[in-house]
Amino acid sequence: MEPRNFDGDADRPRPAGAKQTGRVLVIGPYLRVRAGSADAQSEGYVQRDAEARLDEAAGLARAIDLVIADAIITPIGQIRPATYIGKGKVEEIAALAKSLDVELVVMDCALAPIQQRNLEKELHTKVLDRTGLILEIFGRRAKTKEGSLQVELAHLNYQRSRLVRSWTHLERQRGGFGFMGGPGETQIEADRRLIQERISRLEGDLQKVQATRRLHRAGRQRVPYSVVALVGYTNAGKSTLFNRLTRADVQAADMLFATLDPTLRALTLPHGGKAMLSDTVGFISNLPTQLVAAFRATLEEVLEADVILHVRDISHEDAEAQQGDVDAVLRQLGINPDDSGRIVEVWNKIDRYDSEQREELLNIAARRPEDHPAMLVSAVSGEGIDALLAAIEERLAAKRTTLDLSIDAADGAGISWLHRNSEVLAKELHDGRFDMTVRVDETKRDIVVNRFDAVPRVA
Repeated sequence: MEPRNFDGDADRPRPAGAKQTGRVLVIGPYLRVRAGSADAQSEGYVQRDAEARLDEAAGLARAIDLVIADAIITPIGQIRPATYIGKGKVEEIAALAKSLDVELVVMDCALAPIQQRNLEKELHTKVLDRTGLILEIFGRRAKTKEGSLQVELAHLNYQRSRLVRSWTHLERQRGGFGFMGGPGETQIEADRRLIQERISRLEGDLQKVQATRRLHRAGRQRVPYSVVALVGYTNAGKSTLFNRLTRADVQAADMLFATLDPTLRALTLPHGGKAMLSDTVGFISNLPTQLVAAFRATLEEVLEADVILHVRDISHEDAEAQQGDVDAVLRQLGINPDDSGRIVEVWNKIDRYDSEQREELLNIAARRPEDHPAMLVSAVSGEGIDALLAAIEERLAAKRTTLDLSIDAADGAGISWLHRNSEVLAKELHDGRFDMTVRVDETKRDIVVNRFDAVPRVA
């Protein structure tokens, strides 16, 4: 193993109010697999670069303000049932952890409860796997009541099979669920009956919150506004793009899972029409199944969206692998990632390319099939935003009806209604009447036809 020094993290600028919670050693125990093998195809190891995976794991640790003492890749030939990695590797990591005086070892893999317990005994320090680390981040990031309930429910389901944390009989609530210690945190026994009771109460509370969300959604549908949802790998620039499109101020930072709770804002389209833009939680490789299930309600905005923008950090070295990870989560949600009529690929962060590289990227995009275009944008500089808005409007228009009508110029109430409830494409005054061309959702089509004697536009 060749250590990669991350001591510089101690001097890394941190968000205001952030608290450094301890030194951590990040381990990447990645399987050696042959190209084209069944393991490689099923687990994605061939597609994803080991260095990029380790950097991502380190980024996850930084996201909860841990100071990374070191991060190393530990190639393994097979997964050991007892400790995941071999005995010799365990001894090397134990010696390194002792020399670096770390408080926590993060294993960038999913550990079985017995593997986690055995590693803690051998390494003489606390051990956290990838699932636990992501749950910890989500616990810190959740701000809304629904987000907090969902994270706690996912964490309890994860915890139920592990006797390595103290719940102090669930008498206290702590953000992030406190893996780093504190009063009572050394207790080894978790009371499964109390955990199950808490899970049942949380599920009941979530049902009430979800019922309220359904009422809000029903209210929006009566307007109705089309819904455009942003999805993508974490740190792909979704929140920055969201702010650029809606002129909002959602937190956006160069950090994994900078935002967690979903946000909805009005989106103004080129011809004056309105849509609702939804910013959702970022996806990540090996996203814990507990979180996919728990956040399914939050992701209902994606399930019901008319257009889904798949935002990709096209400058990332693992962009293709990240796309595969997002597609996998979309399939888990019942969404076909190949549905070109609904999903638009947005290649973000083109500002990171020089002119020659950008020209090459444009050529790659131009060679894509017409029904699977890629929109090149920079959420930071605003480049490509107008073209993206036009593409969104075009997709939404395909699900709407274009109507021609004539209305008395004195009918202010009718003209106002049309502006509020339809997309006005053209409006000309002739002999005291406005000749108008409007585009309406199917739910409003009959109203416009009957009230204004509108007729479908002939192509």
